[in-house]
Amino acid sequence: MSARSENAGSQPVDAQEQMVAGSAWMTAGSIFSRILGAVYIIPWSIWFGSFFLQGNALYGKGYNIYSFFLIAAIAGVPSAIAKQVAHYNALNEYEISVRLYQRGLVIAIGTGVAIAALMYFGANLFTGGDQNLVPVLHSLAWAILIIPTMSLTRGYFQGFQQMAPSAISQFVEQLARVVYMLLTAFIIMRVLKGNWVTAVAQSTFAAAVGALCGLLILDVYYWRRRGYFRSLVRGSNNELVVPAKQLYGEIVQQAVPFIVLGAGITIFQLIDQYTFAPIMHAAGNYSDAFLNDLFALFGVNANKIIMITISLASALAITVVPLLSEAYTRGNQREISNQLTNAFLMFEFVMIPSSLGMSAVARPLNIVFYGHAQEALGASILAFSSYLAIILGLYTVVSALMQGISQNKRAVKYFVVGTVVKFVAQWPLVYFFGTFGPLLATGLGMLVTCYLIIHSLNQQFGIYYATIAKRTNGILLASIVTFVIARVVVWLGMLVAGDGRFMSFVVTAIAATFGGYFYVYTMLRSRLADDIMGPRVAGLRRRLHIR
Repeated sequence: MSARSENAGSQPVDAQEQMVAGSAWMTAGSIFSRILGAVYIIPWSIWFGSFFLQGNALYGKGYNIYSFFLIAAIAGVPSAIAKQVAHYNALNEYEISVRLYQRGLVIAIGTGVAIAALMYFGANLFTGGDQNLVPVLHSLAWAILIIPTMSLTRGYFQGFQQMAPSAISQFVEQLARVVYMLLTAFIIMRVLKGNWVTAVAQSTFAAAVGALCGLLILDVYYWRRRGYFRSLVRGSNNELVVPAKQLYGEIVQQAVPFIVLGAGITIFQLIDQYTFAPIMHAAGNYSDAFLNDLFALFGVNANKIIMITISLASALAITVVPLLSEAYTRGNQREISNQLTNAFLMFEFVMIPSSLGMSAVARPLNIVFYGHAQEALGASILAFSSYLAIILGLYTVVSALMQGISQNKRAVKYFVVGTVVKFVAQWPLVYFFGTFGPLLATGLGMLVTCYLIIHSLNQQFGIYYATIAKRTNGILLASIVTFVIARVVVWLGMLVAGDGRFMSFVVTAIAATFGGYFYVYTMLRSRLADDIMGPRVAGLRRRLHIR
């Protein structure tokens, strides 16, 4: 996509088409990044050998803590910047947008340094008794120095509806990260026959390497488009005078709720990380190593794969926030209702078939990524987690929608309610259902939060439920048939080809192709894709020769 086609304000763009175009960039970047972030596990697991589950559990525990610290370091500033930049751009006050970005940089760099220091020097406080986490947390602290600045710059581009720089930098960041972690894992585990904890620490240090590469890509984009940004500043109305103190206040006011809501899934994962083993010890006589293996199955392995589909929802959420902010600034309630409805439909259009399809291929997919270690339990957890992904993805979208229309405090309140539900349900569900307990408690807590947010949105702005229901029926029917097709292909394929790693990959690919083609064909043939994604899909219909 050219810079001209992306430039906000260069020409009138229909809101739905703008949402679809932005979602396309963010979805592509997010999906490719997530795929890279999952595929690396195949060679990584082979090189770690018998230490794989222990190494993956350590990696996951470190990343859960890091993710929470990272959200605190970023402090919600990138999303807040995107929202406020879109707000001032809608008022043709581009000079204020630039100043907002500059003030945001000061906050991002300051919080990054402070949080990185806390994580590095206070690592022993967050290990939960596992001293292997100390070198992992030390290595991850370096990434926190870089990522806030990178994320803030992404938010600035998104505020101008320019999604390509964010998407491409996200992909480059992930590519550099994966290359570094695979290279170091191979050298340490296979060449040097070294310690698996050291290899995990280097794999997590890869986050800093990837962040540096992603930031460089953004710098290149900004340098190439600096003339366009300067022309917007010259054409500003310059009617508003916003003191620096007020800009800082706006950033902080908008950012704090983003911390809580953005960390929502991570907070639930941390609850699992610190409560699962104590509850299981109360339920039976289990060793720490065995419980680490179980945690790796539900808290790391399955989570890593379902995040591929959840990232679809994340991409939608990031795109919707600045668009909703513009409509909210203009006070156009009908446009807000339309965009809310479109956001839900776009979420369903992608998320429902993806989750059902992943559940259908759970067994061969689990073998492809994780081999035969705890194969049956791992496949069952992945299948269940695939359904859970719909609720987690919905939370990602609805929390972003609330932020887009400045309902931050209310959204935080609803999340707190859901977290209380998670806490209350955690002990009995883990005690009686074992590894499925944390997933059930997460689903219950997130479902309560999603219901409260959607109910609030409908009360305030109105959601066209009749439109959603009619199109949801078509999406759900096509998704169920897609599930059946993929499941039959998996059953036949594994019956004939066996369950080796390579053949499982072949079976998964064939099942995904047949099921995916049916869904795409049905959506295009019925014109449901046109109603949800806009007229651009007509070109795809022509290329596939579908009438």
